[in-house]
Amino acid sequence: MVECPICGKPVRPRDINNHLDSACQSFLDTGEQPNGMSSQNSVSSQKLPVSSFFQTPAAKRATCDPVSKVDASPTLSLHQRQDGSGTPTQPQRKRSFEDVDSRPPIQQDGERLRNVVDEPSSKKAKPNAFQKAAPLAERMRPRTLDDVYGQELVGPSGVLRGLIEQDRVPSMILWGSAGTGKTTIARCIASMVGSRFVEINSTSSGVAECKKIFAEARGELGLTGRKTIVFCDEIHRFSKSQQDVFLGPVESGQVTLIGATTENPSFKVQNALLSRCRTFTLQKLTDEDILQILQRALAQEGPSYTPSEPVDTDLLKYLAAFSDGDARTALNLLELAIGLSARPSITKEDIKTSLTKTLVYDRAGDQHYDTISAFHKSVRGSDPDAALYYLARMLQSGEDPLYIARRMIVIASEDVGLADNSMLSLATSTYTAAEKIGMPECRIAMAHCTVALCLAPKSTRAYRGLNNAFAALNEPGVASLPIPIHLRNAPTKLMKELGYGDQYKYNPNYKEGRVVQEYLPEQLKGRTFLEDRDLGTEIDPGAWA
Repeated sequence: MVECPICGKPVRPRDINNHLDSACQSFLDTGEQPNGMSSQNSVSSQKLPVSSFFQTPAAKRATCDPVSKVDASPTLSLHQRQDGSGTPTQPQRKRSFEDVDSRPPIQQDGERLRNVVDEPSSKKAKPNAFQKAAPLAERMRPRTLDDVYGQELVGPSGVLRGLIEQDRVPSMILWGSAGTGKTTIARCIASMVGSRFVEINSTSSGVAECKKIFAEARGELGLTGRKTIVFCDEIHRFSKSQQDVFLGPVESGQVTLIGATTENPSFKVQNALLSRCRTFTLQKLTDEDILQILQRALAQEGPSYTPSEPVDTDLLKYLAAFSDGDARTALNLLELAIGLSARPSITKEDIKTSLTKTLVYDRAGDQHYDTISAFHKSVRGSDPDAALYYLARMLQSGEDPLYIARRMIVIASEDVGLADNSMLSLATSTYTAAEKIGMPECRIAMAHCTVALCLAPKSTRAYRGLNNAFAALNEPGVASLPIPIHLRNAPTKLMKELGYGDQYKYNPNYKEGRVVQEYLPEQLKGRTFLEDRDLGTEIDPGAWA
């Protein structure tokens, strides 16, 4: 008989492997021995020594605390047993077949034994644990291009889809707002073409790491012929000098670069790299696209995400409109709504109230310039409703009110101009009010000036006259024409002797200030820059219908 190193019960040597495979439940020896003693008595009276393979070396027993040693054992959670005093025994290590049986080792049995002794109980649970810990937006990330909504580029007849299917993926820049699918499309491309895929983020990666990736890609291409796709998320966060590291590998074809950015590549990606890549613009997702994504998420997640009474189609439509074209935001809101719906007596309105709206506005990006441009053009078009909307949108998003007030001063002269000279004074006063009072009270003065500018008559006469003068300066020789001598100042005796200021007629000395005198240089005599009309002469058929 031998004593099982795990449970301590007597087992026949030939049955030890089967006993271990049964989790120490079967193949126990309970029969009588030839001398009339039971196997249990035999073991207790004739205590067989455990192989040294299972024993802790003496040096370690002398220097290590048994408790700390048990705590450090990787197999303690599976195979710990206690004696009558409750003290854990020494942890069991991987055993050898020869220690318990004289037969030659069997490979299959030995493999099963190693699995029983060494494999942690949580090993198989880790992937599921990580998957459950991921947010709903990550779990619902499309795995194929067919599951990508709202982007015609990768649709059945899309340009990018055709290049991918032909395995002719070029280096590219994917430009789109957050949640439009830039990262998803890059990963789908990598899975379809079968290339080596390396994903980096400019916020956590540097030039040294990029150079290491390029060296590995060069070796991979030389040894196996397999290409490498490098996906750089937020590539605009690399400075333009750091972006130089991509130039050589991209131009030589060592790597295929897929850069993703939410900023305008014309401003944020250097021209040399931009010329080596194709730029694809991802469209903002519509409410219908977001609704389909939310419905797909509910369908795939199973019973745990079956819509409850508050989470219905009406709420999904509300979340789709609330997310403002951002699929990630929509899925995160859905996960939040489902979590809230588990609470008793919660209503749909309660869920809507709990959601916080974050306005999409970047004070240093395209939204900054696009919104102020829309505001200016709305005032120019005499549309107070649109102008007030854009004014409120900028102020709500934290735009500097002085920046908006400065633009109002420009509008007062550029667009209203001579038609109502008082608007320039009002705009200047509005700037002073915004500077002295600040938000939130200065918003009232700004609304006052905005509406007044919208309702005022418009005249670009002065503005166009200045532009005509600038245009004349671009003509050859016009910018350096000599000033007429009678218009020149003569502060010194020498200048007076040279005739500076001679024959100049001082207008206030004449009746009604009227004199015959030329003010333009001789070559521009008779040239006019200021036009008689306040506005243009073109006709929009729709405005006169």
